[in-house]
Parts: sequence; C-alpha cells; structure tokens
Amino acid sequence: MSQPPGAAVSLAEAPPAAELSKPLAAQRVQPLRRPGRWIATAVVLVVVAQIAHGLATNPFYQWDRFRYWFLRPTVLDGLLVTLEVAALSALLGLIGGVLLALARQSGSPVLRAVSWTYTWLFRSVPLIVVLIFLYNFSALYKTLSLGIPFGPAFVTFDESKLATDMTVAVIGLGLNEAAYAAEVVRGGLLSVDQGQHEAAAALGLPKGYQFTRIVLPQALRSITPNYVNQLIGLVKSTSLVFYVSLLDLFGSVQTMGSTYPGDIVPLLLVATVWYLILTSAVSVVQFYVERYFARGATRTLPPTPLQKARGALTAFRTRLRREAAV
Repeated sequence: MSQPPGAAVSLAEAPPAAELSKPLAAQRVQPLRRPGRWIATAVVLVVVAQIAHGLATNPFYQWDRFRYWFLRPTVLDGLLVTLEVAALSALLGLIGGVLLALARQSGSPVLRAVSWTYTWLFRSVPLIVVLIFLYNFSALYKTLSLGIPFGPAFVTFDESKLATDMTVAVIGLGLNEAAYAAEVVRGGLLSVDQGQHEAAAALGLPKGYQFTRIVLPQALRSITPNYVNQLIGLVKSTSLVFYVSLLDLFGSVQTMGSTYPGDIVPLLLVATVWYLILTSAVSVVQFYVERYFARGATRTLPPTPLQKARGALTAFRTRLRREAAV
C-alpha cells in the first residue's frame, strides 16, 4: 500500500548515516542499474570476438597472400581506374542531375515531361543493362554526325573509335547517376521553405540571385548527405565496368583470380578492403561538408572525431579525479 504524501520514510529506505554526514557536494548520485543493457553488450562483444577470432585463425583466408596482393601494381592500376571512372561519372552525373532537376521545376511542360521520362527510364533499367547496351551501341549506329536536323551532316565520327572502354563506362555510369542525382537535387530545392522564395521576390531580387544566394545554400544542407550517399553507391557500382572490358579494381582482382585460382579468397578480400577504404574516405568528406553547411542552421557545430576523442578523454580524467577524491 502506497504511503500518503508527507509520510515518514522507513529506516530500510533511508540513506546510510555515513552518506548523510558527508557534505552535499561530496554525496554521489547512484545511477540506475540497467541489466538488460549489460547483457546485450556482453552478447555483442562475444559475437564480435568470435567473428574476429574466426577471421584471424581460419587458414582459408590466407592472410599471407592477402598481404602479397594488397599493394601489387596490378591491383593499384585497377584502383586508379576505379577512382578515375568514379570521379568522371560523379561529375557528369551531378551536372546532368542539376539540369534535370531545373527542367523538372521549369514552367515548360516539354522540359518537365522530358526530365520525368529520363528519370523514370534510367531508374527502371538496371545499370548492367545500360552498360552492355552502350558497349554494343556501335552495332546500332556505326557513325555519329553533326549537322542540320533532318538535313545534311557537316562532321561525321566513327562511333567505334570514339566509344572506348573508358568512355562507355563513364557515360553509362554518368547517365545512370544523373537520374538519381536529379531527384536528390529536386528534393533539396523543395525542402527550402516557400517563405524564403516569397521574401526574396518581395525584395525584388533577380531570379538568378535568389537561386544562388538564398535557395541553393539552404538546399545544400539537404542535398549534401543524400548525394554523398549516392557517391558511395557509385564507387561500388564501378565494379560493373568489368563487364565492358575495363579492368578496374574488381576487374583486376577477377583477372588475377582466374590466373591464380588458389588465391581467389585473398584477392576478394583485397578488393573488399580497398572498397572499404574508398567509401570510408567519402564518408569522412561527407562529415566535414555537412559540418560546413550546418553553419547558421545549428547553435553549435557537431564536434569532429578528434574533438570527440578529446572530450571523452577529459570526461574520463574528471571521473577518475572524482573517484579519487571520494
């Protein structure tokens, strides 16, 4: 039966006399016990330890061969091709995505229809199909020409000479990336409050100034994390260019695995670790870019990893001092 307000606390519930005799500043507040959290933590640590032990002790992974292949020139050459394809495709995709997003926001029904159709098409067709189709594009159009529409051509190009493996890979990935980037950019533009547009129009600011100085900086806070997430997916998607005869990182590993079938697993681990490094580097860039555009939107900027480490170390030292003082 619960006690009424103001009832005396029993001796069993009262704090120890030694604790009450201490000054108020020296008395400690005991945290709540959370047995479920400790049990879950112990289970997770056991599982992680088992996974780490299996990776370290299983001879099937052949870590000595992993160390041999990790910095081999063949693998590094493929890594450079991956970086080049990813950078060029990201640039092409971003430019195309911005143009498609602006066309989708345009007052012209033709531009809106073309932008929507393009986005719908490339988001529906698998990337590998796009790459293989472009790789065999010369079978459909042997020559490309510039001239008057439906009229004479002034300049003619041999498509088979223009469409190198690198060109096919960059164009295929860029066209596919533009469809997704268009939706990311459009979503960022729509996230800007309508009152910002109305205030800029009330001040009589030109349309171009409104977009570059008012709308775009606010939209970038929403665009940046989503588009960097797309870049991470793009880095992984470069592994598909192997199917259009371009030896990127995955292509080099796959070729070496065919030549040395006993090293397939360590070679796949090499590719895995390099992709982890690339995507982690992009994630670090994402953090600092988001932190930069967060200025003015938050009272305090999120701490960097170094600042978090210093804060944790300072809190640990303070706790040790308090424990020693008690």
